[in-house]
Amino acid sequence: MTQKKKPTSYTVKTEDTLLANLLTNLPQKKRKLIKAVLRDRQVSVDGEIITQFDHSLTPGQRIEILWDKIVQEKHPRELNIVYMDDDLIVINKPSGLLTVATNKKETKTAYAMLHKYLRAENPENKLFVIHRLDRETSGLLVFARSESVRNALQETWNSTIGQRDYVGVVQGEVEPAQGTLSSWLNESKAFTVYSSQKQNGGKKAVTHYTTIQGNSEFSLLQLNVETNLKHQVRVHMQDIQHPILGDKKYGSTADPIGRMCLHAKVLVFTHPTTGKTCRFDTGVPTPFLKFFTIENGNLHCPKSAGK
Repeated sequence: MTQKKKPTSYTVKTEDTLLANLLTNLPQKKRKLIKAVLRDRQVSVDGEIITQFDHSLTPGQRIEILWDKIVQEKHPRELNIVYMDDDLIVINKPSGLLTVATNKKETKTAYAMLHKYLRAENPENKLFVIHRLDRETSGLLVFARSESVRNALQETWNSTIGQRDYVGVVQGEVEPAQGTLSSWLNESKAFTVYSSQKQNGGKKAVTHYTTIQGNSEFSLLQLNVETNLKHQVRVHMQDIQHPILGDKKYGSTADPIGRMCLHAKVLVFTHPTTGKTCRFDTGVPTPFLKFFTIENGNLHCPKSAGK
């Protein structure tokens, strides 16, 4: 019988990010191993399992690392579970996967895969949808593990959600480099959303954008949604004639990476049970960076980004 390895624990002394702190405090361990124990949910901060490499630490927090896996997890890796407790599950949904089924024939959805995983652990486990992401959009998506938690979040969504940011690559250079887009949105019978500058019975949508980098061919934008309406970001980008790259439905004429370049990157909300602020940031998807170069840790868009 293999002898179990003794857990390692220590107290954080300086402000840092989790991966950097682990590498500093465990110099005898290889970087590959440290990243593996993070990925496999073997690192906890003040008793809470954390998998995010860039999770912020403050002095006085207690870190514990388990060198042996407690269980052989069989959760669907495609869902990329980034956080889970008794009330909530946060995943980083891939592009091309529906949140929930739109007809009976669609069985491979984020909800179905996650529900199957939970029920394998305990047939009594339940799962509830709080919000959705388009099939083509990747990024942070939250599910509730009880009806009461779902109701609490949905009923207080505007006050509970502190920040919801997307990142997207759009066609062309956006001028001005930052701004706010506001319009009323209506959906047709063909499930296409239309935007109007006049109140026409639709719902008001507000999107704030900031250019991170860009040139005449492509721009990488940070997009903050003040409202939470279907296809809002996609329609607003079409409105200013800078459609999301790969979004043929709303005006894009190019699809260089075989997917729509829109990703739900940042999500900040108040936990409905603990009252604590939960913050998640996935970073910019690697495929989006093919249009840009990185110099001294900063993104730059070369003059011939599309070539």
